[in-house]
Amino acid sequence: MKFMKSISSLSDVVDVPAKSARERILLTAHDLFYCYGIRATGVDRLIAESKVTKTTFYRHFPSKKQLIIEFLEYRHKRWMSWFVESLNRHGGTIDALYPTLEEWFGAEGFRGCAFINSLSELGEEIEEITSITQDHKECVANTVATLLPDSSRAKSQAMGIVLAIDGAIIRAHYDKNPKIALSLLRYVVEALGKK
Repeated sequence: MKFMKSISSLSDVVDVPAKSARERILLTAHDLFYCYGIRATGVDRLIAESKVTKTTFYRHFPSKKQLIIEFLEYRHKRWMSWFVESLNRHGGTIDALYPTLEEWFGAEGFRGCAFINSLSELGEEIEEITSITQDHKECVANTVATLLPDSSRAKSQAMGIVLAIDGAIIRAHYDKNPKIALSLLRYVVEALGKK
């Protein structure tokens, strides 16, 4: 499994065996949950690929639910760090949104938004997924708001842009042509700016 370097697991950056058992489990869960889905990734596979014993696994994560919650918290930190860095690298204005998302959409292993995917899979069964997703989207909106001209409408515009980003993520996931999703996103962002 190879994911884009900027938001990949730490296993791409450091030697995995040097990490603690807990970190290996979390990094393995990150990669497998994102690549294959949470339901499709069983505990036995997580144990085998993290190279830990069943006892060690359950000592660190007494339930798969706890691991799912920590995976989403980890993903949030990694993704937001990459997102802010990429926006700054591309100029720090609303126009930086397009090359940033194009970079993500075109990355090897892109499977959409981990939060939308997790909510679709297990949102009704694990209520924490909903609140984690809400917090993540709020954080994305706050970041987008900093790219907009300072006005009383910046926050509501940012919320509308994040809604359009979510649509673009889904479109890029099933269409496999990020240019279409990005052109539609640009149209929405420009329309929001004219109101």
